[in-house]
Amino acid sequence: MKGRTAVVLYVLSAYIILQFIWWGYHIIDLTQEASGKLANVDKRVTMIIGEGAVFLLILVVGIWYVRRSIIKDIKLSERQSNFLLSVTHELKTPLASNKLYLQTIVKRELEKEQRDQLLIKAIEENDRLERMIDNILNASRLENKALQVTKESFELNTLAKSSIDRFKQLAPNVVFKLEMDEKTIITGDRLLIETIMNNLIENAVKYAGRSSEISIFSKNSLFGVKDNGPGVPAEDQTEIFKKFYRSGSEDTRTQKGTGLGLYIVSKLVQLHGGTIQYSDNQPTGACFTIALTHD
Repeated sequence: MKGRTAVVLYVLSAYIILQFIWWGYHIIDLTQEASGKLANVDKRVTMIIGEGAVFLLILVVGIWYVRRSIIKDIKLSERQSNFLLSVTHELKTPLASNKLYLQTIVKRELEKEQRDQLLIKAIEENDRLERMIDNILNASRLENKALQVTKESFELNTLAKSSIDRFKQLAPNVVFKLEMDEKTIITGDRLLIETIMNNLIENAVKYAGRSSEISIFSKNSLFGVKDNGPGVPAEDQTEIFKKFYRSGSEDTRTQKGTGLGLYIVSKLVQLHGGTIQYSDNQPTGACFTIALTHD
């Protein structure tokens, strides 16, 4: 529907502009014919052409603005469609896995070790589902400006170690490193900073791979997460913090996700009055650096 609207807008815009040009041509032609017969014709026609040119300029600016809005809405609609597809898949996968694990435990006589392994996997799937639901709720709260920041000073190193311990269980093949200044103290909302940290680590695990190297770093007043994966393609680097944005097509991509993680990170950083920046890690990978303001 929005594509048809864009086509109609372009056709009408082209018609109006051509009409202005056609009228201008006739006015100039009539001026040349009447210039020898009527007084002040040149002056009046010049005034008409000047006013018409201003109106045409305003019209062109309006058309450009409407066109930009339509393109923005079309892209948002595409991202929302991808979001619905990915959420449907992300909800079904852990539910189906947990159902299979529980059915296996109920229907088979398993050794305690085997049963415990299945229960651990079920808990991991449930944790993943919980993180996804938390991201959806956080995105909704951010949209409605319902999140409040309660700032306090705390040690970032302890929070980073806690996040690493959690992800070590989910991605045992990943090498996690702490490259932090001793006793890095920051001022912010501890729970929201933890959400930022977890989303950045989860994003690194997802795109760098489960056999990658991920580092949590801090230096002076900056901190962030970097990895040695493929990094972010140049054409996507200006889009990655937009809501629902995910690179590629939902039908062909292999990475799981909803396109909310980095959006939530950027908004939570903004709530703290800070900034987040993406840069390519060296020699390869992605690096997200956060700077928080000091009150």
